[in-house]
Amino acid sequence: MKLKSDDKNNQNWVEILSDSNDFVHFHTSITDGEPYWISYYRTLSSSDILHQDVLPYLQDQISLKELMRKIPVQESILTRDTDEIIQNIMNGYMAIQIYPHNEDCLLVNIANSKFRDIGMPTLESSAIGPQTGFIEEIDTNINLIRKRLPMPELIVKELKVGKLSNTKVAVLYVKGIADKENVNTVIQRINDIQYDHIQDSSYVSAMIEDNSNSLFPQSISTERADRVAAGLTEGKIIIAVDGSPNLVILPVTIMESFIAMEDYSYSWIISNFFRLLRFSAIFISFFITPMYVAIMTYHYELIPARLLEPLVGSRATVPFPPFMEALFLELMIEMVKEAGIRLPLKIGQSLGVVGGIVIGQAVVEAGLTSNVLLIIVGLGTLASYTSPVYKFSNTIRFIKFPVIFLAAWMGLLGIFLCLIFTLIHLLRLTSLGRPYLSQFPLRITSFQDLWVRLPFSMQKDNPKTLRPQQKKKFVDSKKHPEPLNDFYE
Repeated sequence: MKLKSDDKNNQNWVEILSDSNDFVHFHTSITDGEPYWISYYRTLSSSDILHQDVLPYLQDQISLKELMRKIPVQESILTRDTDEIIQNIMNGYMAIQIYPHNEDCLLVNIANSKFRDIGMPTLESSAIGPQTGFIEEIDTNINLIRKRLPMPELIVKELKVGKLSNTKVAVLYVKGIADKENVNTVIQRINDIQYDHIQDSSYVSAMIEDNSNSLFPQSISTERADRVAAGLTEGKIIIAVDGSPNLVILPVTIMESFIAMEDYSYSWIISNFFRLLRFSAIFISFFITPMYVAIMTYHYELIPARLLEPLVGSRATVPFPPFMEALFLELMIEMVKEAGIRLPLKIGQSLGVVGGIVIGQAVVEAGLTSNVLLIIVGLGTLASYTSPVYKFSNTIRFIKFPVIFLAAWMGLLGIFLCLIFTLIHLLRLTSLGRPYLSQFPLRITSFQDLWVRLPFSMQKDNPKTLRPQQKKKFVDSKKHPEPLNDFYE
């Protein structure tokens, strides 16, 4: 509970709010000369809290200060500030006045906080490991994080963003590990946001990132509590937005887009295999269709002799050049994917599986594209979804289209020019002022759990790119005893 007073001229806030039909303002007593007068929005309030924890205490005529101590509701404010009264009522508080002409007003939190139950992550599912995903309620999300990190060093800084929405935004970090400069930078950038309505965490991440014109996401949006907890212990900053099930992790590197939390549930050798598979799949998705266009348009000499005949035979009935053929098929696959996402769940599943097969087969039989290209585009589409970070998958889905155009225009030279341009862009790109391309400058800690995943006993250092205050994760001061041998000579 907190007591607050303000000498601002009191406006008739009841008249301001009474235009809405769901605003309630009535006298709790049948006698005009007796208290109390209460005001609230019935669509924002919990009737259980109102009738069980507030109304039974409005019987005796006592001061608002005594009433604030008596009502068993933790969040209550005593104020006369009109702006504060209106803002808190809009957030689910109830206003209590002794008499309607009094300026002093007791605000009691009776907000209706009903949200969906905690469930499994939808975009970052895993076969084994924790299955806890965030929801749209910010306090519940912070609760999930604190259960994983029950330590007083976990600091939460709450801010308000959005002139109209007045959205609650929380910045989380571990004191003593996170770099103070990173924390101050995030808080300053959030405070500098000038926007009326903040609806999701993606709004905040887009407004505070270093380069808003880049295709590559400079933060990781996650709904997994274990990924957030792991990032906090390394010195990362977390941004939680009320109403969003996705939390933002800063700063990040491009290699973290290939790291799945499921990797830590396997042997380090198997984890490295899957991580290398994802990294290779992104290159396949990036290059495979443009390489087909470039080779079939300009570089027939690169095709092996045994492969040339099947390729020519598959394209014998296709009336379009390789560029138009590839562009048509890629756009068709993208439309099938978008339709599968936008349609109702049961219809979308049917369209994604059956529609893709039927349409693809019909296109091949009609002679609009070749069998070989259909296989290539299908392989590239599968490869683009191997990244655990959904936003990075969307980047790969988009970026291959300009590469296809350059491949049709300049052949292999166009593909390599696009690759060089992308590498230069990544070298210049930063996340919260830290290098986005983790390979430059070269860090020894990158070989512990970034490019590859070493055994836990060898992951002793926090990533140096984060400039953490605590450099070591642990110090192996004891040598493990030799295992007992049950075999005797």
